[in-house]
Amino acid sequence: MRNISGVDVFTSLGGEELPADQPGKPAPGDVPVYSISAVARMLDVPVATLRTWEDRYGQVVPPRNASGHRLFTRNQVEQLRFVRAQMSQGASAADGHRLLAERTASGAPLAASPPRPAPRLLIQLAESDPYAAEFEEYFLKTEGFEVEVALSEDAAREAFAAAVPAVVIVEVLISGGTGLELCRFFRQQDGMAIVVVSALEAMDAAVDAGADAFLRKPLDPLQLVSTVRDLLRSSALVTR
Repeated sequence: MRNISGVDVFTSLGGEELPADQPGKPAPGDVPVYSISAVARMLDVPVATLRTWEDRYGQVVPPRNASGHRLFTRNQVEQLRFVRAQMSQGASAADGHRLLAERTASGAPLAASPPRPAPRLLIQLAESDPYAAEFEEYFLKTEGFEVEVALSEDAAREAFAAAVPAVVIVEVLISGGTGLELCRFFRQQDGMAIVVVSALEAMDAAVDAGADAFLRKPLDPLQLVSTVRDLLRSSALVTR
């Protein structure tokens, strides 16, 4: 096994830090990861409602990629989760955003959900590099997930036919660069989340192919596991 304790920390998708001098903008180092459709599923809020909240209240304003797609950071998802929690307790959307603005201005942390154990759900890794697959498999299994590794496009399709995963993690360069086509195949199926990973700057192409989230290699194991948990609607960060 390669040294899995010396992995580089993932900081940004395009090598840039995002501005934090405007309300609702991501803070430096807060990385855009999630598509708007993924956030809608995570929070059980329609996509149209998320767009309306952005336009009307201006509290959570995700950056957009070159294709114009909104891409939310993890902190922005937690801000929307806070608003959703206030609404579930009887507040209006306007009041929820007002409370978010007050909480943000005061510097107080958003209320966190209590940690929950990782569910025993199947994660499929469609990787081109066996060492990278071993790295990802190790951390996902450490957190309690079942993991199925496929090192080619054909193997990934066969593994999917045998057992439908809750989340698929697809490397763009699998089988000589068929990862985006594989992503499109998975997107046509029902009920699974898709994470695309790559050392290439493939965020726009990944979202266009139907990915729910994109992570730039080298992968940060904490972010990898947190992304999987977020897509499974588990809000707790991994702490050990």
